[in-house]
Amino acid sequence: MKMSAALLAAGMLLAGCVSTSDVTTQPEQLQHHRFVLESVNGKNVTSDKPLELSFGEKMYVSGNMCNRFTGEGKLSDGELKVKNLAMTRMLCTDPQMNQLDNLLSAMLHDGVQVDLTANQLTLATSHDSLVYNLADLVN
Repeated sequence: MKMSAALLAAGMLLAGCVSTSDVTTQPEQLQHHRFVLESVNGKNVTSDKPLELSFGEKMYVSGNMCNRFTGEGKLSDGELKVKNLAMTRMLCTDPQMNQLDNLLSAMLHDGVQVDLTANQLTLATSHDSLVYNLADLVN
């Protein structure tokens, strides 16, 4: 009986040492970085121009798909929201680019989970995932 109690106590002590908190991406990790879109929902993206996403001071988000977009974002508990996203409204000749514009706009407005691992940035919702690679630092 004493052996069981000792094992139970040791197990509880060890369990207390395990951290259950999730590590989330912080604004400082994104700030002054530029990323280029690599894939959407697991499918590689090809484009005549790099499809970029950049982060500046105070989580100022900017970039392009077919259209250019900008706005001040808020990153909280790993979720990025850009409520007042400004975007040019040109109709693109490529239907895939129009879909990407709409997808990214909705993701940023509604909130998207952000994960930065090594040099890869993932923006994900329950339905969609955009994977970007680090391109370089921006000023």
